[in-house]
Amino acid sequence: MKRIAFFCIPAHGHTNPMLPVAAKLVNRGNTVRFYSFNEFKSKIEATGAEFISCDSYLAKLTKREEVELKNVSITEMTIQGIRTTLAMDEFLHNEFLSFKPEVIYTDSICFWGKLNAWKYSVPMVVSTSTFAFNQMSSQYMKNSLKELVDMIFGLPKISKELSKLKPYGYNVQSALSLVKSDNNTDSIVYTSRHFQPYAESFSKHYAFVGPSVFSKDEPEKEKPRPLVYISLGTVINNRPDFYSRCIEALKGQDIDIVISCGNVMDRESLGILPENVKVYPYVDQLGILSKADVFITHCGMNSVSESLYMATPLVLYPQTSEQRAVARRTAEIGAGVMLNNYSVQGIRFAVQEVLNNRGYSIAAKNCSTDFRSCIGTTGAAEFIENAPHPSDGVDVLSELNKENGKFQLIYWLSIIILIAFFGMFISWKYMWIVSIVGVMLSLPIGRSVQKKRYDAIIKKINGKKNYC
Repeated sequence: MKRIAFFCIPAHGHTNPMLPVAAKLVNRGNTVRFYSFNEFKSKIEATGAEFISCDSYLAKLTKREEVELKNVSITEMTIQGIRTTLAMDEFLHNEFLSFKPEVIYTDSICFWGKLNAWKYSVPMVVSTSTFAFNQMSSQYMKNSLKELVDMIFGLPKISKELSKLKPYGYNVQSALSLVKSDNNTDSIVYTSRHFQPYAESFSKHYAFVGPSVFSKDEPEKEKPRPLVYISLGTVINNRPDFYSRCIEALKGQDIDIVISCGNVMDRESLGILPENVKVYPYVDQLGILSKADVFITHCGMNSVSESLYMATPLVLYPQTSEQRAVARRTAEIGAGVMLNNYSVQGIRFAVQEVLNNRGYSIAAKNCSTDFRSCIGTTGAAEFIENAPHPSDGVDVLSELNKENGKFQLIYWLSIIILIAFFGMFISWKYMWIVSIVGVMLSLPIGRSVQKKRYDAIIKKINGKKNYC
């Protein structure tokens, strides 16, 4: 049996999947110490793990910083993660000396967990609360203009904060190295290989364990009339305008509506509710989803996974790039419809589309069967106990990067030759046009070539049945 340290950021969507894993590890005789925050204390202690409060190490935020975090600013989240790491340095140094963890299980964006695992050379397993993202699967993420601006203008601020880590023994080159998925790091992903985009590109260091849930409930859809469940998660859920449109779209219909809106929004702002609408700050989400026929969701990974686990098809209303990736994959497998029209009529049409087209419920049921066939929390616990894991087979990304390097060399040599040809035989005056066109075409052409090479590598590896 081992001493295992858990680390997570103060977020429900990242903490909740780790809880059943903690409970399973404790039940198997391991000692689990969970470094988290007071709002999760009761949940963590219910698993049998020892709760260690880290609230005192969180920086006091300015109003601007609070707004940025609530808006899921990558820049602000990164900066606060680095500052928390520095604030916890002495505390965690003493903890590592006294507790002597044999394995660290840390959320993928919990910097203080990752950095201290590296600093003290403790085997690490990463908890991935959404899809695993690499150069292939990240193509599912479509950043909004606001997100792109935040990342571009935030780079100097992040670099400045990163430089503060080195004097404390944290050797990190970039923020990307703290969050990216690579084929050499043991990782647990709470989905199936079937649902994970480009699953073949991930090595055997990845355990796709399926949704991490406590519930043993089975889907039970028999009832007098359909049930529509609406929730926007625990972060960006203060949306009375959206809830009001949903109510207007669905009132008076022969269906029941349950809305979970969190405790930030004033429920009185929704006015007098129709007879078929119930609004609560929180609900037993898995219990509701086991009976629901449609789930209108922000597309957080946990919410979508729980919905599909309970064979409930979805109306997809993503708010961030990661949520858009989850929404895209859900739509691809036929288990949900994208909400592109946010009007009353658009919401009504989307819900009726899912209710009236059995294809969505069939796809959701198939995904439920797939999820329930995964190794689950028992497999996750065994994976953590046996860390670190060996590497063998072919690294798909490594092979792909070699091919990409060859393509880039050939592509830019061709552009240089074309520029020279254009200048000598037409006019040097306008050769900048060729340069701009070359730059603009490099990404779509590169991705197209990369996809073909990826398919060829996977076909070759599947023939040998020995990818890592």
